[in-house]
Amino acid sequence: MAKIKLYQIDAFTDKVFGGNPAAVCVLDAWLDDKTMQQIGAENNLAETAFVVKTGDDYEIRWFTPTVEVDLCGHATLAAAYVLFTYYNHLTDVINLHSHRSGLLRVQRRADTLTLDFPTDVFEATETPEALVEAFGKAPRETYKGKTDYLLIFESEDDVAGFNPDTNLINSVEARGVIVSAPGKGVDFVSRFFCPQVGIVEDPVTGSAHTTLTPYWSQRLSKQVMTAKQLSKRQGNLTCEYLGKRVKITGKAVTYLTGEIEV
Repeated sequence: MAKIKLYQIDAFTDKVFGGNPAAVCVLDAWLDDKTMQQIGAENNLAETAFVVKTGDDYEIRWFTPTVEVDLCGHATLAAAYVLFTYYNHLTDVINLHSHRSGLLRVQRRADTLTLDFPTDVFEATETPEALVEAFGKAPRETYKGKTDYLLIFESEDDVAGFNPDTNLINSVEARGVIVSAPGKGVDFVSRFFCPQVGIVEDPVTGSAHTTLTPYWSQRLSKQVMTAKQLSKRQGNLTCEYLGKRVKITGKAVTYLTGEIEV
């Protein structure tokens, strides 16, 4: 029976019980896919990140309680935080390689971490009727990215007030659905619903901001923007649009460290 160190990190927040919790396991070598999926299910968090050192860089994979996903921002932020905090990474930049999403870079500046991610490619589309019914209101604009729908609404109050029918969201072919609007105290706000991958509502979704950042940058004519995800836990992000890449900055804190036996 192997013992594996486990870290649970709250990402995109500066306080415990805020942001989005992710589990991180730093491995000496890859476990088989079935075992990693079982660990993801047992942790029962939005994502568990698995990391393996390769030379000076790392490989990374992410599992929800039900599936492996192509990209996860908050768990990448959490993994970098663990490597900086507990594994004495010697420089202020960590290169993480995903076999699904390519090179992902995380830079440390003081107490913040900045994700350097590929920009999502999205286009305007018709709104699925199931989503209009799920949210009880038609969005002003609808887009479809590589994995998610993006629905744009009029106001922060719209986004904050939604209590959607997740069964209807689950009927739509996508990883999940982002809803967004202009913010009151920030440039834009959002929420993210993804019952398709076993998560009713994700508290703070870094990968969704690879879609949100280019959209709001073009709409607001701003390169750097502030953002808030309006889940119950809430999370704060700073987003920068760089064309083919986006930078997403936030903080992270440790909730627990422990050990699992598999």
